[in-house]
Amino acid sequence: MKKYTFTEKLDTRSGFGAGLTELGKKNPNVVGLCADLIGSLKMGDFQKEFPDRFFQVGIAEANMIGLAAGMTIGGKIPFTGTFANFSTGRVYDQIRQSIAYSGKNVKICASHSGVTLGEDGATHQILEDIGMMKMLPHMTVINTCDYNQTKAATLAIADHHGPVYLRFGRPVLPNFTPKDQKFEIGKAVMLNEGKDVSIFATGHLVWEAILAGEMLETKGIDAEIINIHTIKPLDEQAILKSVAKTKCVVSAEEHQINGGLGDSIASLLARNTPLPMEMVAVKDSFGESGTPDELMKKYGLKAENIVEAVLKVIKRV
Repeated sequence: MKKYTFTEKLDTRSGFGAGLTELGKKNPNVVGLCADLIGSLKMGDFQKEFPDRFFQVGIAEANMIGLAAGMTIGGKIPFTGTFANFSTGRVYDQIRQSIAYSGKNVKICASHSGVTLGEDGATHQILEDIGMMKMLPHMTVINTCDYNQTKAATLAIADHHGPVYLRFGRPVLPNFTPKDQKFEIGKAVMLNEGKDVSIFATGHLVWEAILAGEMLETKGIDAEIINIHTIKPLDEQAILKSVAKTKCVVSAEEHQINGGLGDSIASLLARNTPLPMEMVAVKDSFGESGTPDELMKKYGLKAENIVEAVLKVIKRV
């Protein structure tokens, strides 16, 4: 098992803020819009450096999406920022009608996703957003794993023409991916080559998958671990190549079991090479208030749960 280390823990939302500020210096067409959550989305530096290119719309998320869609007509590249729940559930109609339908070049940047939002509770812990967004034609869906990858993804989506949903979060996590990485939309990242099981993880569960791989190694199981940072378009070639070798699959995500990464992989396998599969995800439930770690444990999203899923799926081969 390849060893991964880190020197610091950082929140992925700060990676977005740093990336947005860097983009502002590089591309005068990049503009920022925020729905009354500048501090939470780490958009303050962009606002200070480029006040003429920043728009505080207040608690009016639907209006923010409409404004962003209109700005693209003039050649601007709008980055909208608010909580994931408000970025999707509250404004789905506006995203569908004003952005996805006509392929507008809007970057919908969503923080505080999943149960790791913590104490804010079920009403804010959206767990359906990946499914909602991946079903929209023309929409690219990205879910990053650490600070460095989130910053790299923020930079990359500015060069991609078309609507993007970029999902990240509030908790501090190990910052273990390369600082100078090149983020390729739709290209999975091999973290550890193995032969016994394929573990496909996304977002906050990528680090948990690495920890699970270390635990499995002590049990004599050689896990192949792949970071699926782009849910749509899915790197089908990387997935099929991996499962051709291992013959069994575990997916891991901080999202509902319905509609997320696991569903996308299961559909791919059903159409190409049906194989035993287990999914580590929230089991058709809303969240609740609690610390991020408490909730990750309660909803079965820790490394130990990935290990359990691996032990179960290997018996089905």
